[in-house]
Amino acid sequence: MSNNAYERQLYVGPFTGTDGTRSSGRANRTGEQVVSNVHGDYYEQSNRGNIFMAQAIITAPVIWTTEAGTGGPLLWNGSSTIRASILAVGWGISTVSTVGAAVGLTGGYDQTAAPTTTTAIDSQGCMNGGSDTPQVNAYRVGTTGTNRWFLPLGGLYTGALTVTPDAMNWVRLDGLVSLKQNGFVSFAASATASTTVMNVCIIWEEVPV
Repeated sequence: MSNNAYERQLYVGPFTGTDGTRSSGRANRTGEQVVSNVHGDYYEQSNRGNIFMAQAIITAPVIWTTEAGTGGPLLWNGSSTIRASILAVGWGISTVSTVGAAVGLTGGYDQTAAPTTTTAIDSQGCMNGGSDTPQVNAYRVGTTGTNRWFLPLGGLYTGALTVTPDAMNWVRLDGLVSLKQNGFVSFAASATASTTVMNVCIIWEEVPV
């Protein structure tokens, strides 16, 4: 049997191999190829030290059209060697808003210098638990160039937390938003959400260009 003929075959039924065993895959009894995930969706890139998170504690997130003080967190990619692929956003509310608003992400491009009037991010890290550091810059808030768009992901309500309980909000984006060099993305609102206090995190993957 030639190598090419071998590689075109699938093994029907359970298959147990050892390291170094050649296998071209497995089929079920009606001929379809059987494929299953070995690990969680993000395991490979997380284990390789390519997935990072940044968390900010913010009060009264500003309306997305305001470039001054935007953030919570604010990410800026000044690198020419990676793209930042946004995987997920999460937030929890500890003090409610006096203004009803949508919350989500805003962003823009051609930010050739780092945002100004920045404050330090509250926490950040590599999701493999190691000491890898991101190439993307993360801030709590800062002043950006033109915010080009707003992507609503959830809402803020004016009722008390005891009246309108708000659990942790988690939105998977799976790379829907990505940052080229000099691009930025930030958490923001559709209106300045007075009195709101939130913990917000953004998780991203750094992909080599």
